[in-house]
Amino acid sequence: MAQCEQVLTPVDAVVARMRALDGALPAQDGVAVFNRVYLAVTEAVDRRIDMGGFTDARAAIALDVRFAERYLAAVDAEFGERRPPACWRPLFQFRRHPGVRPLQFALAGINAHIGHDLALAVVDACRTLGCEPVDVEDEFDRVGDLLVELEERIREDLMPGPDLLQIADPLTHLLGAWSLERARDASWTAARALWALRRLPDVAAQFTERLDTAVGFAGRMLLTPLPR
Repeated sequence: MAQCEQVLTPVDAVVARMRALDGALPAQDGVAVFNRVYLAVTEAVDRRIDMGGFTDARAAIALDVRFAERYLAAVDAEFGERRPPACWRPLFQFRRHPGVRPLQFALAGINAHIGHDLALAVVDACRTLGCEPVDVEDEFDRVGDLLVELEERIREDLMPGPDLLQIADPLTHLLGAWSLERARDASWTAARALWALRRLPDVAAQFTERLDTAVGFAGRMLLTPLPR
């Protein structure tokens, strides 16, 4: 009897792509650093969905997949020699810079993905599901809570130790100016604004472009090279 082929779910498919990236990129590459972080987030969300941790699993899957697709599209653009969104350009440009620390790479990627991609992913998910942003707010909050937990772990794992105090001082000062929780709150506001503007495509496009540029500027600051 023929063995049944495993059918990949949409979440499985984006996880598979991130795992492939993890295997293809050098460990110290800035994109690889963020990819490992984001892979852990996506796997955690997948486990939470399987355990019934979301009120609306269909909405959680739609948001999770549309969110991941934004990041993967930016990677495809960069590796395909096309122009990625402005929010991702600093990470791609500085990914091999010896003066940028792993924690900076991780948080610059999170900044791009939360500050820009998440708002657009909410709109994408609502269009897919035929609902309003308020209908996916619980799922948005639960995914955000997982991100906050993981960000705390990332800071602990990647922050230089006491023996590197000269590096830790400017790094702490630099990264202390950015907050994932504030970025998440701003992303929800941006998502609601974009949804309200969906029948004004020119205005929505201008809003998205300004958001992209502003998030890219913050990412460039997070990637300021530091002395060894």
